[in-house]
Amino acid sequence: MGEAKRRKEKLGEDYGKAERILPWVPITKNQSEAFMRWTTRGAWLGIGFMIVFWLTLRFIGPGFGWWSVVD
Repeated sequence: MGEAKRRKEKLGEDYGKAERILPWVPITKNQSEAFMRWTTRGAWLGIGFMIVFWLTLRFIGPGFGWWSVVD
């Protein structure tokens, strides 16, 4: 008997379905990996936006008469 047949007999109706993180949490491992990818990407975008905003405020802003650190 092959490994796939043993696994199919053992899992029964759950054979071929995505595996959950924990039995009582309705989130699959694939969903959690996708969530981690999206949140990591969002965090990096937020960091990039913060750097651009800071550079604009610090160096370009005073030339337009905006708030300046050197008052």
